[in-house]
Order: sequence, then C-alpha cells, then structure tokens
Amino acid sequence: MNALLYAVTVFIWGSTWLAIAYQIGDTPVVVSVGWRFGLASIALFIILIARNALPKLTAENHKMAALLALCLFSNNFLCFYFATQYIPSGLNAVVFSLAPILNALNLWWLEKKRPDATFIQGALMGFVGVLMLFGAQFIHSAMDMTILLGLAVTFIGTYFFSMGNLVSARAQKKGMPLLPTTAWAMGYGALYLFAIALLMGYSLAFTTSPLYVSALVYLAIIGSVVGFNTYLALIGRIGAAKAAYCTVLFPLIALSLSTVFEGYEWTWQSVIGVILVVSGNLRVFGLPEPVKRSVKRWSRT
Repeated sequence: MNALLYAVTVFIWGSTWLAIAYQIGDTPVVVSVGWRFGLASIALFIILIARNALPKLTAENHKMAALLALCLFSNNFLCFYFATQYIPSGLNAVVFSLAPILNALNLWWLEKKRPDATFIQGALMGFVGVLMLFGAQFIHSAMDMTILLGLAVTFIGTYFFSMGNLVSARAQKKGMPLLPTTAWAMGYGALYLFAIALLMGYSLAFTTSPLYVSALVYLAIIGSVVGFNTYLALIGRIGAAKAAYCTVLFPLIALSLSTVFEGYEWTWQSVIGVILVVSGNLRVFGLPEPVKRSVKRWSRT
C-alpha cells in the first residue's frame, strides 16, 4: 500500500507543475489558486457526505485547519504560481524538493532537534545544486534578473509548505481526521484567497479556455484532492522523513515534462545541479528500504 501511495503521489505532483504553468495568463494568480482549492474542498466535502464520514471538528481543530490553510493551501501556492511566470515549472519543482531539508531545519529551530553531520552535508549538496541549476538558467537567459525573483519567491513558497508539514504532523498526532481536516483547510484557504482577490479589486471570474479549465480541474481534483491526501496519508503512515522521498523523485518528472512542453534546455551545469539536489536529499534520508533490499539481492547474485 505504501508503494502505491508513493507512486501515485510522485506522478501526480510531478505533473502538477506543468498544469500550473498552463494557468498563468489572463486570470489573476490569486483567483486561480482560490478556485483550485475551492473546487477541491467542495469535491472532498461531497465525498465525505456521500460516505457519511463528516465528523464535527472542535474549535481547536478548526484553528489547526486554518493554520494548515495558510501554509499548504494558499500562501505557498501563491508563491509557486507567481514564480512560474519567471522560471520553468521544472525548476520550480526542483526548489520545492528542498522541503525535506527545510523540515529538518524547522525542527532544529522550533523543537531544538539539532541535525547531525550527515544532514549538514546533504543540505549543502542540495543548496549548491539549486544554485548551479539557477546559475545555468541565469547565464542562458542573458542575465535576466527576473530569474532571481522567481527563485526567491518559490523558495518562500517552499518554506510555507515546510511549515505546513509540521502543522499536519502535529494535527495527525492529536488524532484529527485526515480527510475532514483537509477539506476544511482547503475551504479556508479558498475563502482567504478570494477575500484577497476582492480586496485587490479582482473579479472572481476565470478564463474559460479549454486549456485553462482542464488544468484547473486536474489541479483541483487530481493534484489537490488525490495528491495531497496520498501525501498526507504517507506522513501519517510512515512519518514525514520517509514520505519526503516523494519530493526527491517528482522533480525528475517535472523537469522531463518541462523539457518536452516548455522547451527547457539542459546544460552540463543543470545536469550536475539536479544530481546534487537528489543526492543531497538521499544523503539526508538515505536510500528507501525497498531500494536497499534490491541492492542487497543484486549484490548477492
């Protein structure tokens, strides 16, 4: 079951970055993200009501869901959508793969769980890899400063996501039900985003082109309802550290799709950068147990 959850999460999240790129255009980013999580929340509530599985949450649970909304279902994606205007979606995903390292840093900062030397080595490899990736993109784009803006914004979004991981882990430790909490959190995120849009004077209407609508439906139902819940289920079943392998693997899918559909051009710096990012994460968390078992079987033959 865990292997299936891994595979589904990696494929879905690896492909959502390209769908995000297809939403960039006439519709304001804050409206696009709001509709994504608004539709996702409605779909989850329909599923829960149909299954008669919508428990009442306490006031404390709703506070936790609202905090989760700010970290996982609003501010982080505002950053990711905004950054996709300036950098290829695949690079956005690579920066996002640093989330497990930020998780460990947050645990050090907030819970005084100091990382060991292995973590420091892996973190340095990951950050150097990202610098090489964006250095190659920076040079290739004739020193376009907007690339640095995209890098900074997507890093802020990744930090929001990292904080959301800690909030989700704490909520599940308190026994909060996963699907209802996620449904409320997505709903709160959508209301928060719509309020921002209205305060900025934007209409809540969105582009009705087939490409935009198909990307919206894919992101809301597949990317949010399915993808987030498989990932959060992994956190609950095997812990945040092991679930973090998803973020190591899906940037490879995202970059592959970006190469085919966005014309992302590889250089020797970008290849080394991706290798360093993946290797840094693997240095921190080690190889997954199934891979270890496969290596042992292969070495015995």
